[in-house]
Amino acid sequence: MSLDAVAPYLSFSILCLPALCYYLGAIYGAVNFFSHPQSRQPESPFQPPLTVLKPICGLDEETYENFASLCLQDYPEYQIVFGVQDPNDPCIAVVHQIAQDFPHRDIQLVIDERTIGTNLKVSNLDNALAAAKHPLLVLADSDVRVDPYYLQSLIRPLQDPQVGAVTCLYRPVTQGWVANLEGIGISTDYLASVLVARQVQRIDFALGPTIALRREVLEGFGGFAAIADCLADDYQIGYLTVQSGYQVVLCDYVIDHVISTRSLPDLFRRQVRWALCTRVSRPWGYLGLWFTHGLASSLVYLVWSGGSLMGWLGAGLIWSVRLVMAWVMGAWGLKDPKVRRLLWLVPLWDLIGFGIWCYCLVGNRIKWRGRHWQLTRGGKLVPLKGASRGGKSPHPLST
Repeated sequence: MSLDAVAPYLSFSILCLPALCYYLGAIYGAVNFFSHPQSRQPESPFQPPLTVLKPICGLDEETYENFASLCLQDYPEYQIVFGVQDPNDPCIAVVHQIAQDFPHRDIQLVIDERTIGTNLKVSNLDNALAAAKHPLLVLADSDVRVDPYYLQSLIRPLQDPQVGAVTCLYRPVTQGWVANLEGIGISTDYLASVLVARQVQRIDFALGPTIALRREVLEGFGGFAAIADCLADDYQIGYLTVQSGYQVVLCDYVIDHVISTRSLPDLFRRQVRWALCTRVSRPWGYLGLWFTHGLASSLVYLVWSGGSLMGWLGAGLIWSVRLVMAWVMGAWGLKDPKVRRLLWLVPLWDLIGFGIWCYCLVGNRIKWRGRHWQLTRGGKLVPLKGASRGGKSPHPLST
């Protein structure tokens, strides 16, 4: 067989086959993960006292409802510590209202301007930690909303002494077309990659919206001070937990995460931050993400083939499997209603995601909370001119 005869098959194998395998792996990972639920099993007797640390800064969408959901837990004993740096933060009034409306809950508010690093969210967590009463900790972002079974589901894996931290997936709650677009990307792309990673290797990272961990594990790797200058604090908590000899478990409980992105520049900046976090934490893994961009690679193959029949068949196969993957992950697994309505946005998101991936191959500067930063190779934040180390920001601290 001549080289001209095998060239289309060879180019398909190089450009499209890796993405096809990735999409099929994501489908398998989602089916495997969501078909064996553990979080909804009968109530576990393992319900030790715990402290929820909730860093706050500025108002999110429906802040009161987010906070109130944490006060409605079907859990015997837990403390909630809200931590804020700015004494004039508008979120303080919401916390006072929550404390008034739920007087039976152990709620504390820590207002402390102290900073221990460039990541102000981590400084906020460290300040709140001083008021924690219990050895089990739950870190919950301010824009998280949960049902009454959240704590008992999240804590269940920690009854195994080898488990040092627990994290979980999240369902984006969005309003507006930009937030909907980002939500589609999270539900059908980013979280799918998490489940693929779970299939091929042990989990050595955590997802920022919610992390439960043992206080002894946190203190064992140096506490919040060890990650105070890191942008990807969630990744570092998971990584350092594993490095300390413990396991990180991905719980099958799914929280709601309110996404308030209002403009394309906001979406771009946030996605660039996340992409650069991956690149500086796992540079080879970031390069390997080329193989997950099947829409882009299939278009390259289609153009290379001169619009041939095989080119169209290959592209059609990739696009079809990608949409099946999006449906299985987002609509069936996460039960995200937006995916059912807006599945047609998946190709648009994939093209945007590919552009962001290309953009982040070079460069190490980001804009975050109104300031400009440089990321070092280890993922640490270094303020550039005009970005003071201990300055305040009116923007929420969630990443």
